[in-house]
This record gives sequence, C-alpha cells and structure tokens, in this order.
Amino acid sequence: MKRRTQDFSCFRMEPDQVEKNFLPEYALPSLTFPFPIGSAVRLGSSPKEFSRSLRGRTHMAAECKAIVRRLYEEVWNKRKIELVNQLISPSHALSDPHVPGSAVGPDAYKRVCTQFLAAFPDLRFTVDEYIAEKDKVVACWTIAGTHKREFRGIPATNRKISVEGVTINHVSNGKIIDSDVRLDYLGLFQQLGVAPAFAEPKRAIAE
Repeated sequence: MKRRTQDFSCFRMEPDQVEKNFLPEYALPSLTFPFPIGSAVRLGSSPKEFSRSLRGRTHMAAECKAIVRRLYEEVWNKRKIELVNQLISPSHALSDPHVPGSAVGPDAYKRVCTQFLAAFPDLRFTVDEYIAEKDKVVACWTIAGTHKREFRGIPATNRKISVEGVTINHVSNGKIIDSDVRLDYLGLFQQLGVAPAFAEPKRAIAE
C-alpha cells in the first residue's frame, strides 16, 4: 500500500508569494502571520510596509536619542545653558521630588542647571547608557564633581562626589516635553557628610 505524504511546499514560498496566496483571504488586523517568511509580518500589510514602519520607529528613536544626548553633552558638560531653549519645550515638566518651586518650562530647567553648576563647578555627566523606544529616552548616568559652594543650604565642603541617577525623557516635535529624574540624593548627602552612612552590620560572636 502506497503511503500518502503531505505537501508542505507552501511553507517554502517567497514572501511575495505568501502575501499573494494567503494574506488577502485570511488578513486580520493585529495578528502575526505564522509562517516563517524571514521576518514577522503583520497580517493585512506587506513585508515592505512592515519594514518601512520598523525603519520609521527606529529613525524616531534615534532622533529622540540625539536630542537628549545634546542636553547632557552640550548643556551640562560644555556649559551651553543657552541651548536649553532649543532642546526643552515651553511646557516642559521636570519631575524631581527634591526640586523646590516651579518646575515647568526652560527657565525652571536652567535654574536647576545653574544651581548644580554653581555648587559643583567641575560637575560632569557621564551617561552610561541610552535606551530609546519611540519618543521615550531613558538615560542612565553618573554625575561627579567637587562641592565648592553652598548647595541646598549645605555650606561648601570641598568634598568630591559621584552619584548615579536615571532620567526618563519624553520627546515631541524635536523638544523634550517632560523629564522624570531620580537621583540618589541620600548617597549625595552621605558623601557631603550631612547624612549618616549606613553602619556595617555587627557580626555575631560565637560563644
């Protein structure tokens, strides 16, 4: 008795053949075509459209990352405070629980820059990593500098500090429209000597 075999040749079709033979009949929105045609293709769209959409998202993320990079490299590290108006939206909201007063707009951001740079004249941002997705850019950074002048009511200590932080930036129309900042203020105040450092746990003494 001759054994019947199934023909799986359809799985070896080229992307344009798959689209022609299958997609029009079974096209459904928001589903991914299950056949291995080289890359994931969203049903109802051609591989070219999918590729174009992917390139668009990648390009948007790269543009947003470049804007945020300028903020740290040029405004903070090169002291070009005048560029804040180019990079920060008029409605920009700075979310930092330790920033007193209004935190809306470029002028508020400039005040924060001026405060830090006055207290730590050699302050420098080192961005360890940028993570971009669409219009959001996460910057993981470290600031380092020497405490030369008053900062948040703390007289100059001449101590060197190195503190880590993270900022989530939202970019729209070529400008940053909000920034959510998380800085290790406890670590900063400990390094300035105004907050107690955590004591080493006492070891149990064997009897």
